[in-house]
Amino acid sequence: MKLPRDLSGADLAKKLSAFGYRISRQTGSHLRLTTVEHGQHHITIPNHLSLRVGTLSGILADIAGHFEISKDQLISELFEN
Repeated sequence: MKLPRDLSGADLAKKLSAFGYRISRQTGSHLRLTTVEHGQHHITIPNHLSLRVGTLSGILADIAGHFEISKDQLISELFEN
């Protein structure tokens, strides 16, 4: 599945709430999200109007590694209706 091209940082943060991520702090234009599911994990995402594809791919790869699932499975769960 292709990654969305028009996803904002705030929209990604909302979608990641399904995996237990909550905004723990904001510094400038970056959001720090934390989950305690499967152990504690932190990610930082830019709060931009449109995330670059490479940035989004790296964030999703990090999350997929934490939850021990494939990146494609994570993308399906986040972006398929």
